[in-house]
Formats: sequence, structure tokens, C-alpha cells
Amino acid sequence: MAQELEDKPEQLDPAASCALSLREACLKSAAANPQLNLSESYNGMDEFMREMMRVANLFEAWACAHVVFEEMSEVWPYFIEEEFGDACLKSILPGALAEFDDSDRLRVALRLRLPIQADEKLRVPVDVRAPNPNGGSEIREFRIHTVRDDLDEGDVAPFTTDDDPFDEEFGPPYFALYGVVDDGLLEHIADRDTYSESLSLAQKLAPGVALPLKPICFAQ
Repeated sequence: MAQELEDKPEQLDPAASCALSLREACLKSAAANPQLNLSESYNGMDEFMREMMRVANLFEAWACAHVVFEEMSEVWPYFIEEEFGDACLKSILPGALAEFDDSDRLRVALRLRLPIQADEKLRVPVDVRAPNPNGGSEIREFRIHTVRDDLDEGDVAPFTTDDDPFDEEFGPPYFALYGVVDDGLLEHIADRDTYSESLSLAQKLAPGVALPLKPICFAQ
């Protein structure tokens, strides 16, 4: 299998590119860490290769469902071959690929800064703004931003692209609608559970406001 991945990289499909990238990252990690033995971690290298392919196929299927490839300037198979392995090993240990699950797919996508189509089911950070079409208002822009509750402190914290979407110290993200005034300060208007609810409120307050109907995280 390893030889097949290396023979004709120009013909790799994205899942194979993921697998090749992950294999190289794991081997590099094992070479740098004498205590990591991939064969022992997986009861043999064949099992390691199976888990590697499982992870690659899971991520590629997720990407096909959620990544807006038209927003990317890079060629997907080549980009993923260069970046996927290292990003993946920042979310999961090289000896624990069997634990890779749905939450890790999102974590890796955020680490790769992929343009992800936000929807009501994904914990994707959103931060969009648009000018207020009503020129007579002190509110110059409207902004919809994901936030979440700090469960220890009781405060509200921004949920951004640098945050772990499944951090257990925080509650699930929700959407805050703000008005941006002349000095750049934010005036909190309301919180809503979904982006569509926040968008609907903004459109009622300022008909014609050009906030996106379907926001894209990391839009380029």
C-alpha cells in the first residue's frame, strides 16, 4: 500500500493524498521519538496502514460535505498532501489514530484554515459584518459573531477560529448580533441560537443589509 501511495503522486485522489501526508507525519514523529513504536501501537504495520486509510477516508468524506472548494486558491489534493498529516497530529497522537472521530475532523479542518460552509449543526466560528443601509443611523455596521459561555467564570467569550470547538470549559456556541458605531465600539443587540435567526433579526432592523445568507468560515 505504501508503495502504491508513492508511485504516482500526480494521480493521487484526495483521500490518498491525506493518507500519504498522514503516513509521512507519523513516520517522522516515530523517528524523532524513540518511545513511539508504530508497529507495537497498532499490532503491526498493516493495522497502522488500515487506520491511516480510515482516517484519510473519513476526513475526505467530511471535506466533500462541508468545504467550499471554490473558495480555495490551492489545488486540493496537493494542499492536503502537504498539510494534512501535521495538522492531524496536532489533534491526535500518532499512536492513537483509532480514536479519530467526527470532532477531530472539524478540529483538523479549522487548523488547516479551510473555507467551511457554516450550518446549524457544525460548531464553526462565524464573524461577518455588513454596512447599515440606513445612512441616518448611528450604527454604521451590523456584525454577527459566534460567542459562548465560560462555564467557570460565567462570562461570555468570543468563539474564534483559534479556539477548540469542543473545549469543555465552554458551552456550545451561539450567535450575537451587534451594531458597530462610529468609534468602532460594539453595541450588543441580541443573542440567538442559530445564524439564520440572527440574520433574520438584522434584516428586520435594517432591510437590505448585505450579510451573507450562508457564511463561510475562512472565506478567501
